[in-house]
This record gives sequence, structure tokens and C-alpha cells, in this order.
Amino acid sequence: MKNNNKKSSFSLLKELCAIPAPSGNELAMKEFLLNYIKINSKNWKHQPKIICGNGFQDNIILIFGKPRTALFAHMDSIGFTVRYGKQLVKIGGPSIKSGYKLIGTDQKGMQEVELNLIENKQTGILKHEYKVNRDFEIGTELIFKPNWRETSEYLQCCYMDNRLGIYAALKVAEKIKNGAIVFSTWEEHGGGSISYLQKYLQEKHKIQQALICDISWISDGVHFAKGPVISMRDSLIPRRSYINKIISIAKKNTCAYQLEIEGSGGSDAKELQMAEYPWDWCFIGAAEENVHTPDEKVHKKDVEGMISLYDVLMKEL
Repeated sequence: MKNNNKKSSFSLLKELCAIPAPSGNELAMKEFLLNYIKINSKNWKHQPKIICGNGFQDNIILIFGKPRTALFAHMDSIGFTVRYGKQLVKIGGPSIKSGYKLIGTDQKGMQEVELNLIENKQTGILKHEYKVNRDFEIGTELIFKPNWRETSEYLQCCYMDNRLGIYAALKVAEKIKNGAIVFSTWEEHGGGSISYLQKYLQEKHKIQQALICDISWISDGVHFAKGPVISMRDSLIPRRSYINKIISIAKKNTCAYQLEIEGSGGSDAKELQMAEYPWDWCFIGAAEENVHTPDEKVHKKDVEGMISLYDVLMKEL
């Protein structure tokens, strides 16, 4: 397959994939998004009210018009925390393989390292260590080294999950008239922000339904270039009448989509379903290969279809 030598229309996504934002340290992504919104929102069809700062930690909410539906896209990613010496503790569920390139920055500067696995023969436990000339300071966060690859059909890099969800949300923001877009935190490591964001949206704007703008995976029933998935269930089961309504809207507007059925996995929807207020939700997103590795891979048609489907749903739900 030949490389696409033209200037990529996905330059924003490439930039997002390179921003370090492991769970619990999303500040760099928050600052990037606020700056991006400040510069670019003047060209959007409708101007949002920006909710952030005190009481919202590192989360961002954009309110457009009279919102009925909230679109959630989490800002954080998987990674590692330096423990003692060269030991690492996982942030979320990153794939572990010797030879993966990691980067991290402490007070002595940025350093690239190589992931190394050492097995304890007595316990069978793998110690997640790294090869490097000097130790990082304790508490330093390491992320996969970004390696952007693009062809005429595919995009590949670390952290498509969920930089692609952020990218799609920003594209939807260009046209949306009524709705809320939420950039959330901590999703990859157990959550923690959604319940109070939901409470704010419910009490201030009477919103009771959500779309989870996130990335799924290629499986025996989900394939590249067939459209984004509308997930009918994962480890949780959304309310069927809401899912049926979304499928009906997608069919009416001839949007490409695939239906997904899984028995595991989760998203920001978990906190929505377990929180105080009764909300409907549906997970919708492009599917990728090589989940939680430095080589996450998506098809451009699925990215484009994801944005188109969200445009329609945010208008008609």
C-alpha cells in the first residue's frame, strides 16, 4: 500500500495522539483543548459556553444552545507509573511486551526507555521494568512513544483510544446547535469524574441521555470499513428502547454502522448507569486493532462514518 503524500486531513488527530495525558494527569490535554477551542470556535456554526475550572477538576464541558444529549469523550490514556528503581505500575490496562518504547519527563528532562519484562520464577509474576541509563524520579508517568503512520486507508498510532473520540467530538462541535460535549478524566483507570459531571448536567440543563464517544475493537463480528459500531452491550447493558431509537435514526439517515455485542469491556457509561440520576446511554465509535498497544489501527472510513453518525444523532436525539 502506498503512503498518502498529501497533507493529511488528520493532522489534529496526530497532534492529539502525541499529548501525554495518562489517567490522573490530564492537565496537558485540558490546556491543549481549551486553547484549541479558544482559537477555533469562532469558526464553528454556534458558540458554546465553556464550563471548567473550580469544581470540575481537569474536565471540560461545552454547552451549545438548549442541550438534550451529552456526548462524552474521555481525555486520558493508559500508561505506567515509575515505582522504585526501575519498577513500573500499570495505569489502566496497557499491553505489556518487551521492546515497547516509552517516554517520560521528570525534573531532569525527557527520556526514552525500552520496556523490559522480568519473570519471577517462583511466583510467575512479571515485573514491568525498563532499560535506561538513569532512573526516573519516583512517580514519573511513562507513556507509549508516539509513532504516527498513515496510508490511503488506515491510521495507526498509540492512543487512538481515546484521542479519536476527542477528535470526533471536536469535529461535531463545528456544526452542533444544541447539545453538550464533555471531555472527561480517569476513564482508563476506574473512572471518578462522571458522576459529578452527570449531576451538573442533570440539575443545570435537565439532560438525561448520553452518547459515549470512544473506541471499540475489531472482532469476529466487527470489521474495518463497515462503519462505526453501535454497541448493544458490553459488560453493561443499556436500555434497549434507547438503543433501538439510535439504530432507527441511523437507518433513516442511511448512516453506515455495525452492531456490536460483547460480554466484557466498559467505558464512561459505567458511572452514568451507576450514578444517582436515571440516564440512557449508548457507546458509539470506530473499531481498532491492537487495542492498548503502541500500534492501535483504525480505518479512515470508520472515522468519517463516526463523525457523520454523531452529527445526525446530536441533531435528532
